[in-house]
Amino acid sequence: MQSTKSSADSSGTASEQYNGFTAEERAAMKEHAQEQKKAAERRGSSRAEKEAAAERDVLAKIAEMPEADRALAERIHDIIKTAAPALTPKLWYGMPAYARDGKVLCHFQSAQKFKSRYATLGFSDQAALDDGAMWPIAYALTELTAADEQRISALVKKAVG
Repeated sequence: MQSTKSSADSSGTASEQYNGFTAEERAAMKEHAQEQKKAAERRGSSRAEKEAAAERDVLAKIAEMPEADRALAERIHDIIKTAAPALTPKLWYGMPAYARDGKVLCHFQSAQKFKSRYATLGFSDQAALDDGAMWPIAYALTELTAADEQRISALVKKAVG
């Protein structure tokens, strides 16, 4: 969310002023609304038909990404499908995500989406990654080595539980 610093308030501390969502955040929300509309249109379809259509949507979205993000997203998709075939690909705020029982477990966010210098692999609170009182739930990606791919595979398997 965008915010700007306003002048110091009466207590002498600077306060944040809300100026609305960024263009990227608004676009992501619009994409999410479209995803929900598509899901509603598929309600009469069989589970297999819904899952196949959702995966086609994910692959189409990946194909639209710039080359660097597309290469990462394609590899992440393959790793997740291999490590956890029970997860269902779906779009989540316009980005590839992988769900169990309709709830997103992990997702890929392209660097281009929010004009970031790196893509992100993130995990939701549905992921069984708990490790004490604090643990990572998102990972920056700039490239994938064989060791990175093995680590992602292990994380996804652990996240599924």
